[in-house]
Amino acid sequence: MSSELVLITGMSGSGKSVALHALEDLGYYCVDNLPPELLISFVDLENKLKAEKVAIAMDVRSRGALHLVPAQLKKLRERNINIRLLFLESNTDTLVHRYSETRRRHPLSQSTPPSTANPTGESGNSSNPSIRNLGESIELERELLADLREMSHIIDTSLLKNSKLQSYIHALIGAPAAALTLMFESFAFKRGIPVHADYVFDVRMLPNPHYESNLKSLTGRDAPVSHWLDQHASVQAMAQQISQFVSNWLPALDEDHRSYVTVAIGCTGGQHRSVYLVEKLATEFSTNWVTLKRHRELGD
Repeated sequence: MSSELVLITGMSGSGKSVALHALEDLGYYCVDNLPPELLISFVDLENKLKAEKVAIAMDVRSRGALHLVPAQLKKLRERNINIRLLFLESNTDTLVHRYSETRRRHPLSQSTPPSTANPTGESGNSSNPSIRNLGESIELERELLADLREMSHIIDTSLLKNSKLQSYIHALIGAPAAALTLMFESFAFKRGIPVHADYVFDVRMLPNPHYESNLKSLTGRDAPVSHWLDQHASVQAMAQQISQFVSNWLPALDEDHRSYVTVAIGCTGGQHRSVYLVEKLATEFSTNWVTLKRHRELGD
């Protein structure tokens, strides 16, 4: 039986093909748009072929059978397969922009009058189909994928270039499959809260190096900024309290078989305070947990 299975789902246009290519680079045997009905038989076939790492992408093109996936994953887990679920999404504005660039048609763009639609909102045998606009298609897709999203680790690709998404996938999947992976991420509130965050901490009330002329152009990874923040008791109190909260709940999250936990720390610009705290906390937790770090506004 294949020892590792990565299942990628998510919004059309969110970067699933890029993620699949990144997994190919890591030695996974990858299949795009596998019908959910074939999931278990496909994994069985790969077992016979001695494939140890398999990655599969599924999306709304298989909407009629997506409801089968949770039960199938449960059966595969009972066979001691390490399964990782990744859900890629982007905000609506980003998806609309990407579709306008490629001029592709959304897979849910074709509709039918309500009297002939089935319960999922898709066409029956109508001979007079109508066309959904792009915004309507995207919102319907979110509804159809909601259950899979709830089960998965979410990656928001709205602000990610393809190269950065590939690096992010490499870091996530490169971590040991059987261990909980803790991700600390810095961000700027002015650019929105990361939708994939499990916990969000606001540190905008802390002293801000941005207003120090010799520190403004630096980041929280630079020694002068770190030294300046080290001297403020409020910054150290915040670091200690975040650390205590995360430490208290990680064992329970691990027992709940969580694959990933993302702790997002935000300040105004995502350059100094949040970056400093992410660096500090990631170093602290890396002693006992598989720990990754990401600085969204710094592009890594």
